[in-house]
Amino acid sequence: MNTKENIVVRLWDYIDGNSSAEEINIIEKLLSDDEEWKEAYKEILSMQQMLTSSELEQPSLRFTKNVMDKISDYNLTPAANYINKKIIWAIGISFIILIGSFLIYAFTQINWSAPSGSNLYFDFKSIDLSRFFSNYINLFLMANVVLGLMLLDRFLASRKNQSTQHG
Repeated sequence: MNTKENIVVRLWDYIDGNSSAEEINIIEKLLSDDEEWKEAYKEILSMQQMLTSSELEQPSLRFTKNVMDKISDYNLTPAANYINKKIIWAIGISFIILIGSFLIYAFTQINWSAPSGSNLYFDFKSIDLSRFFSNYINLFLMANVVLGLMLLDRFLASRKNQSTQHG
């Protein structure tokens, strides 16, 4: 049970404060009685003190500049070329179809036979959307909304970049 490896592990737990109260009492008793435990404890304490007192080495500024210069020598492809525009368009079209289908459904629920002098009557309570929305549909809708907003952001950013390049 008291192999050198086991002693070291238990002492590190003791020093780091990861030992239980019972374990602490046992280790303190062993430290006061056993010479092997005392030696291992002194070694671990000196190693911990050396680790905490030493500073981490950092590369020189010239090394960092050399690495950055080497990276800049490579012809890296811009990130925009990795994006397949057909996928973006497909997501956008599915988003538009989804919104369009909900608008068509909403227009079919309007009472168009209302008297001409009154406002159009639209009863929101009569629309039962629970049959259309499940957890998967809600997740799909949220993903489409996020993707649609990302598509709109890309479109507006590209238009802004084009206007700044030409103007």
